[in-house]
Amino acid sequence: KLMASLQSRLQALWEEQELILLEVRECAKWGEELEVMVRDLCKPNEFNRYKMFIGDLEKVVSLLLCLSSRLARVQNALSRMDGNTEAEEKQSLNERHKLLSQQREDAKDLKENLDRRERVVAGILAKYLTEQQLQDYQHFVQVKTSLLIEQKDLEEQIKFFEEQLENLEQSIP
Repeated sequence: KLMASLQSRLQALWEEQELILLEVRECAKWGEELEVMVRDLCKPNEFNRYKMFIGDLEKVVSLLLCLSSRLARVQNALSRMDGNTEAEEKQSLNERHKLLSQQREDAKDLKENLDRRERVVAGILAKYLTEQQLQDYQHFVQVKTSLLIEQKDLEEQIKFFEEQLENLEQSIP
């Protein structure tokens, strides 16, 4: 029963992932249309700033999400340690925790820098776009970020349920 429940939950997550991927493709099309409009309206150096910001948005958000999930896994492993855990394993986990924490802080700095750049790009676009077009651009940035977060969250859930199912299958003789 438990295996069937896990498989059912996994199937639902895979279906949800397909829907998210459709939304990601639609958002990408929207981004391409926006890019053409910005290229036509802005000066080349302004367009380059826009293009670099959009590219870095995905990279920085993905980096933050990846580091946060890795840090959470290490924290879970640390919380499961007991008196039987080897000193070498404890030390290794503590070092990984420290390293990942520092990397996440660095990524947060990158995100703050990216937020400043977003304000600069919005200022540039405000010179060329109508109020509605500017709102559409801001909505695009929010949707793109939300979809990245949803996608990563689903990947984590799928990975968790696949691991649970694998552990259950291995535990059954």
